[in-house]
Amino acid sequence: MNKLLIVGTVAFDSIKTPFGQVNKILGGSGMYIGLSSSVFNIDNSIVSVVGEDFPKKYLSILKDKNINISGIEIIRGGKTFFWEGVYHNDMNHRDTITTELNVLANFSPIVPENYKNAEIVLLGNLHPAIQLSVLEQMSSKPKLVILDTMNYWMDNTLDELIKVISKVDLLCINDQEAEQLTGENDLKLAAEKISKLGPKFLIIKKGEFGSVLYSEDDYYSCPVYPTKEVKDPTGAGDTFAGGLAGYLASCEKISFEEVKKGVLYGTSLASYCIEDFGPNNIMNLDINLIEERISEIKKIN
Repeated sequence: MNKLLIVGTVAFDSIKTPFGQVNKILGGSGMYIGLSSSVFNIDNSIVSVVGEDFPKKYLSILKDKNINISGIEIIRGGKTFFWEGVYHNDMNHRDTITTELNVLANFSPIVPENYKNAEIVLLGNLHPAIQLSVLEQMSSKPKLVILDTMNYWMDNTLDELIKVISKVDLLCINDQEAEQLTGENDLKLAAEKISKLGPKFLIIKKGEFGSVLYSEDDYYSCPVYPTKEVKDPTGAGDTFAGGLAGYLASCEKISFEEVKKGVLYGTSLASYCIEDFGPNNIMNLDINLIEERISEIKKIN
């Protein structure tokens, strides 16, 4: 079994959707990735930072899932990263009301010694300089490095982002970001350009239209699970990435077919995530429930 190193945020979220409102719940990309990947009973660790205001009960949730939290730095007197957002009626758009970086503003990740040889590394959506610093701390070359990023970094730190992309094996972005990165609105042409930057695999997420996995020789289009009611889309993309990485960490070899299966696991997990607020619905999932939905997704194809 492979070790999985996760680098991402652990945060407080306040969320309002047409289905209700929650205040200062557990959030952050690293947290969603950690919880969703832990379904596979792998050896995983989160590298992040929180303030002294972060409740011990939240850290206990991660520990109870056998997630190593030695890489989560607690800053004395500091305040934890906080995000507040409001979703529109169609749930495809949201307004950010508040973003307080707090301790994240000066985050300098420290990879725990016993995870510097992790075979799978998932670089969550953070500044490319932070992502690069993690790769530089690894004592051996990982089997697979997965990168999640967004248009903000394309707008503001493109040169550093391109450098990170050149060092990863799998890039995970959405269709708008793929177009921005390459100047191509045809996803196949965009995928060809991105492959020349370095990644062996590319996953382009298309929201309600699913996702497409590309490699040099093959591609796979995965539909979404037909969820009846979407209560909160927050964390769905990170949950997808966690399901993908968690499954791949349980594999002996990394191949197109295994990444394809990982996309199915990620899609299934994300479908559970959006059915409740925050991470509530992915806290206690078992593999059988996840595979039930994978069976349904395959029928759609």
